[in-house]
Amino acid sequence: MLKSNIQNKSLKFARNVYRLCKRLEQKREFIISNQLLKSGTSVGANLREGYFAESRSDYIHKLSISLKEINESLYWLELLFLEKIIEDSEFEDLNNQGTEILKILITIIKKLKITPIKP
Repeated sequence: MLKSNIQNKSLKFARNVYRLCKRLEQKREFIISNQLLKSGTSVGANLREGYFAESRSDYIHKLSISLKEINESLYWLELLFLEKIIEDSEFEDLNNQGTEILKILITIIKKLKITPIKP
């Protein structure tokens, strides 16, 4: 299956979040780990679901859910960083990945909302 740029980026982000959460659980950081794991992996899952949307508005809705989830993930990452649970370099890397996904999603959603539907 050919994957889009955003799909590849969201899968890479999910894998990195998954690895981080496994390490967090070893440190007994269960609450934030669970929250980050849910939001960080659902970005790509909602994108995937969107590819089989029943309508354009359904597709936009799935992308909007992905946007909310990546934003939530960035929040949890920032909290982990501020509490010094993760290193600066790991935060920077994941924050940059997440911010890039966020910007791409915003651009896609905006374009879909302003582009007229072809008959």
